[in-house]
Amino acid sequence: MSATKSKAVCLVSGGMDSAVTLAIALGEYDVYALHVMYGQRTQERELQSFRDLIAYYGIENSMIISMDYLERIGASALTDKSIEVPSKESPMGVIPITYVPFRNAQLLSVAVAWAEAIGASKVFIGAVEEDSSGYPDCREVFFKAFNLAVKEGTRPESKIEIVTPVLHMKKSEIVKKGIELKVPFELTWSCYKNSDKPCGECESCVLRLRAFKDAGFDDPIENP
Repeated sequence: MSATKSKAVCLVSGGMDSAVTLAIALGEYDVYALHVMYGQRTQERELQSFRDLIAYYGIENSMIISMDYLERIGASALTDKSIEVPSKESPMGVIPITYVPFRNAQLLSVAVAWAEAIGASKVFIGAVEEDSSGYPDCREVFFKAFNLAVKEGTRPESKIEIVTPVLHMKKSEIVKKGIELKVPFELTWSCYKNSDKPCGECESCVLRLRAFKDAGFDDPIENP
């Protein structure tokens, strides 16, 4: 990494949105990659994608955090195995059962803490609002409010900002951006249900497949 680059923390789930966000951040910052395990169904598979991505990009500084209390809290199909993952998209205006209560606030809190500790000025997160699942903590209004909380809750000289570079992109635009940046989509994972082969039916798979189709590219996971 160039000594002239300032530091940034990037949350990397292992999915396509976070991978593109990571590539964007790497273009300007010395990135510290953060992965959070929270008891989700595909936790080990997502962790593998995270490790593959940081190895691919040669990222020297990374951290893996456990938030298994989110599994104990439950109330989401991602963390509670007694709740079935839907095999279709949720109706417009309805928050999906795959929403993990206030998850992004937990992730950002850890990322901001790490950023303040290492003197990083930015925290990147690959949240998508316009063409995603309708999660309340993936909206611009949430990130604006969180940035205010960060300003008030950190040292005045820290000046940490939450950055959401793909927030208002359509999924197909994220694919195109990733292709432009040579993102290794074959290393990413999106399926909510399976860890071996994507189910192709859960909302995350449906959105991903449609994104690649609309962008005019084959998904390397579905078409290796």
